Amino acid sequence: MAFMKLLTIIVPAYNAESYLARCLDSLLPGGDEVEILVVDDGSTDATAKLAGKYEEQYPTQVRLISQSNKGHGGAINTGIQYASGRYLKVVDSDDWLDTGAYQKVLEVLRGLIVNGTEPDLVIANYVYEKQGKRRKKVIHYRGIIPANRIASWDEMGPLKKGRYILMHSVIYRTQLIKDVGLVLPEHTFYVDNLYVYFPLSAVKKFYYVDVDLYRYYIGRADQSVQEKNMIRRIDQQLRVNRLMLETVLLEKVENPRLFWYLIHYFEIVTAVSSVMLVLAGTKEHFKKLRELWEDINHHNPLLYQHLRRSLVGRFFHLPLWFGRPLIIGFYRLAQGIFGFN
Repeated sequence: MAFMKLLTIIVPAYNAESYLARCLDSLLPGGDEVEILVVDDGSTDATAKLAGKYEEQYPTQVRLISQSNKGHGGAINTGIQYASGRYLKVVDSDDWLDTGAYQKVLEVLRGLIVNGTEPDLVIANYVYEKQGKRRKKVIHYRGIIPANRIASWDEMGPLKKGRYILMHSVIYRTQLIKDVGLVLPEHTFYVDNLYVYFPLSAVKKFYYVDVDLYRYYIGRADQSVQEKNMIRRIDQQLRVNRLMLETVLLEKVENPRLFWYLIHYFEIVTAVSSVMLVLAGTKEHFKKLRELWEDINHHNPLLYQHLRRSLVGRFFHLPLWFGRPLIIGFYRLAQGIFGFN
């Protein structure tokens, strides 16, 4: 298809009237090269009305798409259908982009297209904007991914803990997303892991821009990543975990670096699922923990053996009376270091 814009930014929005303006104001400096698709996902507040005002004021930049509620994944699916940019990024409605970094990324995208050297994936840093914290945690990839040039998986170094490529850091080539047939499950939280994980196996070339682009806000009590909400929605986290297991055929991944990165990514998501089940602490949750690891072993015994031998696997196979305090202790330590949740 012919792409009319340089970049499409999908903004899934559900009852976002209190913070949507901050998000959209940060995206407008992209000018007419950037298409901003606000997907109102059946909001019951004034989200659609607010987005409509932006559409009226900036008709060449902002487009409002209203739909019945389909969840975060359903909103992203709709945005992908309407995307007309060469590249694609998702910005959640309570997050925003840094203006200077945004201009730098657009400059890079422009140059890549002019030179005919378009990578499948562009990566930039993101920042945990944690409420009440003066010092912001920056997740960067220095020393891991070569910066400011086209690179391949063979050139990627080992990704350190906490330096995984998440939705906040990725800008995919739109045609790649369409070619792999990415469709996220509806009415399911935590699909951002699928959004990143599923297309990665088709990525051949990427480009790392070492700027702090995405500002990831953490602090609202109703956010899906809040610990109590993750425990309450653990079945949705488990669904995503199992879809990651089923949709990416690791045995067909030829590049060794990519192969191991996909395993490590799956490992961290499985660790999150397992930790939340351990934190919940009921017999039902422990049963689900056993079933998750049994499913991994049944579906992919080699992947299971790798996970089982890892530190994560060893912790989660300790007797619960002994392992549970250790798991919770290490989780709290990592939480303090990396600033998530």
